[in-house]
Amino acid sequence: MSQTLTSLARLTLRQLRQIASDLGVPLYSRKSKEALVDEVAQRQEQRGGDLKAIEAELTPPALPTTETRVVFLPRDPQWAYVFWEISDNDRKRAQKEGASRLCLRLADVTGMQDGSAHPHTLQEVPVDSHSTEWYLPVPLCDRDYRVELGYRIGTTWMSLAFSSVARVPALHPSEQILDQFVPFSLDNASPAVAEPAPVAPPAEPSDSGLHERLYQSATVHFRRRRVGSEEFQEALDSSADSDRHGLSDSGIGLWASGRNESGIGGVAPRQRSFWLVADAELIVYGATDPSARLTIGGEEVPLSTDGTFRIQVPFRDGEQVYAIEATAADGEQKRNITLNFERQTPEDNSNPASEARAEWF
Repeated sequence: MSQTLTSLARLTLRQLRQIASDLGVPLYSRKSKEALVDEVAQRQEQRGGDLKAIEAELTPPALPTTETRVVFLPRDPQWAYVFWEISDNDRKRAQKEGASRLCLRLADVTGMQDGSAHPHTLQEVPVDSHSTEWYLPVPLCDRDYRVELGYRIGTTWMSLAFSSVARVPALHPSEQILDQFVPFSLDNASPAVAEPAPVAPPAEPSDSGLHERLYQSATVHFRRRRVGSEEFQEALDSSADSDRHGLSDSGIGLWASGRNESGIGGVAPRQRSFWLVADAELIVYGATDPSARLTIGGEEVPLSTDGTFRIQVPFRDGEQVYAIEATAADGEQKRNITLNFERQTPEDNSNPASEARAEWF
């Protein structure tokens, strides 16, 4: 009986469930590995026959395990998944030395380069000796952790293997802004290339990426070129073709003789309609516990599966107040923040395309 238990204990939980299904064990998918080992052994004994033949039929050939290893995989900011393999030599050595239980040690190694861990951060978690995987609770997110696999032998510790260092993700969205803008002033003829430097807050309108884009558009000129009866419009850089500005294809000034391209003097009046529209929107985003209830201005806002939220609302003139409140699922804890925005439009001479009127110029 003891040999049968030992053979069954080496099987994985999936293999044990398959055997339990063949033997008719009820509720096998809800039982632990240790309970399945006992019940499968009892079923085999009740069936009688040659137990060695049954074990040879049910037990797959053992895979050669050359070394012991443990892998640490963060699942989310609060939990991590750990799985491991123990070689036969390490398992026999632990049994010979009287190992009492298998344990996982979780240590915070953030910022440590010599392989050591921060003091008072070591957590030892006993696990099932027949298991090969476990879920570990993470004490603090946005930190680097390492897992150690070993046996507890009385008051001493027998280390088997260390995992690689892994970063547990943060619970809240990152506050780091990766966008970097080059300082630029319209007072300069050409922007000077400088070494990257911290960008000051945009207190002056001259330090703006918008100004640089407008400048590039303003310094590009167009000229028309005729090929037969077709007319093309080409973009020319003002610095490279400034000597051709205002000249025709033959190099003669277009208005030198007082005539236009058609040979008729003067410029015929043209009629056009012009329009402009512009507006602004607000984006409010954040994150909380996925099971919490979130309200903005007293109205409930749905959360995504990871607890994040994002709303996009119009930004009208006047004052707009957004009172954000998160309530825990049990109603015991609350967190809140109030965002206040104010918009002013000193001048508005815009109109949509549908209201554009023809103008002479």
